[in-house]
Amino acid sequence: MKKLLLLLSLILMATGLSGCGYNTIQQYDEAVIAAWGDVEASYQRRADLIPNLVEVVKGYAAHEKETLTAVTEARAQVGKVQIGKDVLNSPQAMANFQQAQGSLTSALSKLMVVVEKYPDLKANQNFTDLQNQLEGTENRINVARVRFNEAVRVFNTSIRTFPNNLTNNFMLHLPRREPFKAEAGSEKAPSVKF
Repeated sequence: MKKLLLLLSLILMATGLSGCGYNTIQQYDEAVIAAWGDVEASYQRRADLIPNLVEVVKGYAAHEKETLTAVTEARAQVGKVQIGKDVLNSPQAMANFQQAQGSLTSALSKLMVVVEKYPDLKANQNFTDLQNQLEGTENRINVARVRFNEAVRVFNTSIRTFPNNLTNNFMLHLPRREPFKAEAGSEKAPSVKF
């Protein structure tokens, strides 16, 4: 009889533990980390591409030195921001990272206005190729951000719903993750002036 009760207790415990969400939370946490790696890779691709873009543009647009300097300085600021897994757990670190990337995005927008303003630059095949690569990179960054935000949403939901919330509160103690947020003022359409 005692053996039967012990066996039933073990079966009930195993069944209860299988539904606690521990493994699910771990999977979602790993998905967030992987999605963050994709975001970092997309930003790294942009950081690697920009020096080439700047060199080509320098050769054709010496009169737009201010714009090129802004791009170079913004890229340098991005390089100073240390990124790692700690960014995922720190809203302030995430904000700093987003601010540096926002400065670079702004500088790149000005550079694209130069392209529209001076059509002869667009005629250069190297510049056109680099411009296409930059556009593709910006699209990749956006896709990586969207995927990261989706992974964060799934993870945050999993640690806030029953019974996973109990598992997280008593065993894992994982914090909610911060998604990418729009920069201040991005709800207004940009004005392009020539």
